[in-house]
Amino acid sequence: MMPSDFIVEVNEADFEQQVLAYSHQIPVVVDFWAEWCAPCRVLGPILESLANEAGGSFRLAKINVDHNPKLASRYDVRSIPVVKTIKDGVVVAEFVGAQPEDSIREYLRDVVPNPGDLLLEKAWSIFQMGQTTNAEEAFRQVLDQSPGSSSALLGLAKSLLIQGNGQEAHQILVHFPVSRELASAEQLRPLADALTRYDEDMIFPDDPLEAAFLNSLRLVRLGNIEAALDGLLDVLSQDKHYRGEETRLVVLGLLELLEKNALMTRQYRNELASILF
Repeated sequence: MMPSDFIVEVNEADFEQQVLAYSHQIPVVVDFWAEWCAPCRVLGPILESLANEAGGSFRLAKINVDHNPKLASRYDVRSIPVVKTIKDGVVVAEFVGAQPEDSIREYLRDVVPNPGDLLLEKAWSIFQMGQTTNAEEAFRQVLDQSPGSSSALLGLAKSLLIQGNGQEAHQILVHFPVSRELASAEQLRPLADALTRYDEDMIFPDDPLEAAFLNSLRLVRLGNIEAALDGLLDVLSQDKHYRGEETRLVVLGLLELLEKNALMTRQYRNELASILF
C-alpha cells in the first residue's frame, strides 16, 4: 500500500471507527481486495493514486477480505475487487471489478465533494457568521480556482457591499453571468449603483429627505446595515416615491444582503410592505 495520510488499512476491530464514524466527516471509499486477486493489483494503485491526488476530500480504506471475512460477509462481497463508498455510515455507491482510471474518476466525481465546493461552502459559512472580510478572501480563493462560479461572484459582491465597496461590487454585478443567482445579483445592483455614486466628502443638503437618504448610504459604507434600513424606511414613510424607485430598490438590495429567513429580515420586509401598500 502506498504510504499516505489519506489511505488506511482497516480490519474488523477498527472498522466502526476508521470507516463508519469517519464517513460522517468525509466520504470513505472502501476497497475490498486480496493478495491473490490479479484485478485487485491493477485497481488498488489507481485508487491509491487518486486518493492522494484528491488531497483529503475522501479517505480510501483498504480491507483484505481474507483477513476480514466478517466484513466481507456483512457487505455482501461475493467477488473482488469491490469498491463501496460510505457516507454518514451508509453505502451510497459501488462498483465491481477493475475499472479504467477515467471510469473511476467519473465514479468519484459523483460521490466525493469537489474541493472547490467545500471552499465555497466554507466561504458562505464565514459570510453568514458576519466575518465579511474573511468571507471576501475566501470567495476570492474560490474564484481563483473557478473564475466563473456564480455563487462565489454573488458572495464576493455581497461581502464587498456590506463593507461599503460599491465600485468593485458594481463591476461584478453589471457583468454577472446568467445563472440561478442572477435574480439576487439584479436585486443588489441599485444598491451598488447608489454606493458607487456616493461621495464621502459631499456636504449634506438642506432637504431632510435627501440628507437622510445620503446618510443611509454613509451608514452602509460603515457596515451598519440595520441603521441604514431604518433611515431609508423613514424616508419612504414620508414619500414612498422618493427618488422615483431608487429608494425602494436600495432597500430591497440591503434586504438581499441579510439572511432571508431571519426574523429581522422578515420584520423589515413587512415594514416596507406596510409603507408601500
